[in-house]
Amino acid sequence: MTEDTQQWYASWFDTPFYHILYKDRDYSEAQLFMDNLTEYLNIPEHGKILDLACGKGRHSMYLNSLGYDVTGVDLSENSITYAKQFENSSLHFDVHDMCKPYGETFDAVFNLFTSFGYFENDEDNLKTIKAIKENLNTYGFGVIDFMNSDFVVNNLVAKDVKTVEGIDFNQKRHLENGYIIKTITFTVNSENYRFQERVKALTLDDFKLLFNKAGVHLLDVFGDYKLNTFHKDNSERLVMIFK
Repeated sequence: MTEDTQQWYASWFDTPFYHILYKDRDYSEAQLFMDNLTEYLNIPEHGKILDLACGKGRHSMYLNSLGYDVTGVDLSENSITYAKQFENSSLHFDVHDMCKPYGETFDAVFNLFTSFGYFENDEDNLKTIKAIKENLNTYGFGVIDFMNSDFVVNNLVAKDVKTVEGIDFNQKRHLENGYIIKTITFTVNSENYRFQERVKALTLDDFKLLFNKAGVHLLDVFGDYKLNTFHKDNSERLVMIFK
């Protein structure tokens, strides 16, 4: 059986199977979110945006199509190699660890679609927020779009099977030591694979503590991609604006 032996996100995100499993994500909803967010933040025309943990760069590309100067960064070398074919004079991609400052300042830093809370070491969560702060210019805004952990835990589906491109992905989910853990097993060409996703079930109160330690100020909190009010019990998302 093939299994990840390094940090789970460094191996799983670099496999083609990750992208197959999640190929049906609702990108029209994601684009609506980008439209709403950039309008709400009033990012200047041709403003600079850092897309932190950008994956293959789909959202960086959409933001760039809106007229922004976008840099997408991700730890996955395979994803960045793929994204680089779409670079232009105002769209760039780079391999980068989001725990560290990037070395430039931006009008906005976006960390989208629960691309946070992966780390084994809690200190790395704080380092990431501090790095976002370093990457903001005087008028810049940080945005973290996270799952609403309270809602997710209360509605956790223990197991299911998702079939994509002829592959049966067996998914099991549970809460363990403050992490939401999803175990994914499947077989391709008679070889068995097993991967885990581990995301810390951070709540709004947890983020408030991290923001306080990082010296940033929480400005607004929304509960979905239409920027509706956040409700702990029934909002699907936790979208936080800070600077």
